[in-house]
Amino acid sequence: MIKALIDFVREQYHTNDLIPLHAPVFAGHERRYVLETIDSTFVSSVGTFVDRFERNVADYTGNPCAVATVNGTAALHVALRIVGVQRGDLVITQPLTFVATCNAIAYLGAEPVFVDVDRSTLGLSPSAVESWLEDNAELGDEGVCRTKNGRQIIRACVPMHTFGHPVEIDELIAVCQRWNIAIVEDAAESLGSLYKGKHTGTFGQIGVLSFNGNKIITTGGGGMVLADQATAARAKHLTTIAKVSHPYEYYHDSVGYNYRMPNLNAALGCGQLEMLPHFLDKKRALALRYQEFFKSTEFSFVREPRHARSNYWLNAVITPDAASRDALLKETNASGVMTRPIWTLMNKLPMYRDCVSGSLARSEWLQERVVNLPSSVF
Repeated sequence: MIKALIDFVREQYHTNDLIPLHAPVFAGHERRYVLETIDSTFVSSVGTFVDRFERNVADYTGNPCAVATVNGTAALHVALRIVGVQRGDLVITQPLTFVATCNAIAYLGAEPVFVDVDRSTLGLSPSAVESWLEDNAELGDEGVCRTKNGRQIIRACVPMHTFGHPVEIDELIAVCQRWNIAIVEDAAESLGSLYKGKHTGTFGQIGVLSFNGNKIITTGGGGMVLADQATAARAKHLTTIAKVSHPYEYYHDSVGYNYRMPNLNAALGCGQLEMLPHFLDKKRALALRYQEFFKSTEFSFVREPRHARSNYWLNAVITPDAASRDALLKETNASGVMTRPIWTLMNKLPMYRDCVSGSLARSEWLQERVVNLPSSVF
């Protein structure tokens, strides 16, 4: 079956060369916009393409405002600070995620709490979150959610839309509202994905996107904060070193960050965003072909969850067991078809192994079986 898969993938991409997991495609006005930026000499964080990219992303996602950042991790760091995460706080998230999700929490001196995922979404499970809170938390008279020993505040919850597949975000919001916990959506992988017809990243208090080189569209490196007008203004202030506007004086009223996206990157992003509907169509067509290929095999293709329209950023398959996963990874990569396992669970990494965790049976089951397949726009 693995040989048939290798032949199938090569047939999709019409090449015998190395097939990457996810390569960028520049087929629109990207070159023209970048050259315009160079000709203007405004190549750093001040320039018309930054403003244009922010407006375009806000319009595309249907969100009031968007603030461009140098990368998605920076956007998540700022978002968590804005919702009030402080040193010593706890932030609920999933162990099945890219390490940046947890790193942004750690930057603020807070600690992640690892709660299990749903198999249908690969993302944070609302029922698992509620169970963990009922067992370990209490809501005080002042409306603050704390651990039952009262030592730590549970300040926020960060679901991640794994591979572009939306979590059950409505149910998760309902749980977090009952416990007065802020939701920051890690939508880094899900640009173009919808849940009940609404774009991911627009449900919680703040959402975060990524435009890394391997994402569905890229700015080379870049991210975006999705927020309401007042919150976006705060995000823009913090990401521009908290400088108070003045014709010539340098005055900063808070600890800020040099997190603004350069105009060069934003120009690339404007060209890429114009191509996004085309990319989504092509990626859906590829996903449907994978789905058909695996239909009569012992492998299970990961399909979009209920209520969702996924961007299928990375296609994935669930193998019968760890041995099957390892055989698939070994043979495909040896044949020049790049595949990858899902991430090592965050609670197994040295810097996070002592963090609080709930039961993680589904996450552990998935880690042993999930393989990502070549997913570039063909």
